[in-house]
Amino acid sequence: MGKSYGFIEIPSTTAAIDALDHMVKAADVEFVTWEKKLGGRLVTVIVQGSVSAVTAAVEAASQYAIKKPVATAIIANPHEEIVKIVNKSASRLK
Repeated sequence: MGKSYGFIEIPSTTAAIDALDHMVKAADVEFVTWEKKLGGRLVTVIVQGSVSAVTAAVEAASQYAIKKPVATAIIANPHEEIVKIVNKSASRLK
C-alpha cells in the first residue's frame, strides 16, 4: 500500500471522532494522529492508506460527519519532511 495522508479539519472533538469513525469504516485507512486547536474547538484528523482509500475516507467524512469540515486535504506520496511532521505529531500521543 503506497502511503498517502488524508486530513480533515472539523469543529469540535465530538465531530472529529464521528468523522474518524466514518473514515475508517468507509475505506482501508489507518488513524495516524489528531491535532486539537483552540481548546478542541477545531480538530484535524490524519489518516493514512492508499490514495484511493484515503480519498474515499475523506469524502465519506465530508459527506456524513455531524458537522461540516472546515478543510480537507489529500497528500499522495508525501515528501519525507511532511512524514517527519506527521510522525512528530503522532509521537506526542504516545
